[in-house]
Amino acid sequence: MDLTGQRALVTGGAKRIGRGIAEALAGAGAEVAVQYRHSADEAAAFCEAWRVRGVKAVALQADFSDGRAGDLLERAAGELGGLDLLINNASVFPRGGFPGLGAEQLERVFRPNAYAPLELMQGYAARFGTGSIINLLDRRVRAHDTTCVAYALTKKTLEEATALAALAFAPDVRVNAVAPGPVLAPSSGGAEPGGATPLRRRPEIADIADAVLYLAGARAVTGQTLFVDGGQHLLGNGV
Repeated sequence: MDLTGQRALVTGGAKRIGRGIAEALAGAGAEVAVQYRHSADEAAAFCEAWRVRGVKAVALQADFSDGRAGDLLERAAGELGGLDLLINNASVFPRGGFPGLGAEQLERVFRPNAYAPLELMQGYAARFGTGSIINLLDRRVRAHDTTCVAYALTKKTLEEATALAALAFAPDVRVNAVAPGPVLAPSSGGAEPGGATPLRRRPEIADIADAVLYLAGARAVTGQTLFVDGGQHLLGNGV
């Protein structure tokens, strides 16, 4: 995939899956802006590594904990001279089931995981009017995981928003999603991801990044959720 001349914004792009996506985009020739919340050192290291290779990369701090993306799109476009790709990757992953789940806890998760991506999608379509939006979901959108109810609800919301936005923003802006399976343990700690997969292999970050690159260039594809999970979403609950 050759993305030379393309300009991309990756939220949560300093670490983990977001970093892998940002690396893949830069490797394909795109100029990349990475949004980070606290990971300033990691974002700076990413930018410096690609600058010395002749690829423009910028780091932009933004906190989505209030559900607002603010002027992030304008800042990214100002640094890169415009935007052609928006990758909504940033999210939080708290554990917790229904006992004790209340409005305040739901708001804390919905703000960064759903409200901010919704604002960014709307702002992108209104401001740029062409290009591609890719949202990062989770294979749990095809299951009922009672161990992370608030998180699962946000990803299911974003999946539906992907389809609705694809219709609303067509024909000029394509909107798709990638739903990873068990790739990494939560950044807050915990066991390594696992569970059965029909393909008997866990996806790697590079697999997620490859899916993003495909959707970035798939001009006849919109409103789709591409599962990259070894087939785990086919098994439903309890994996």
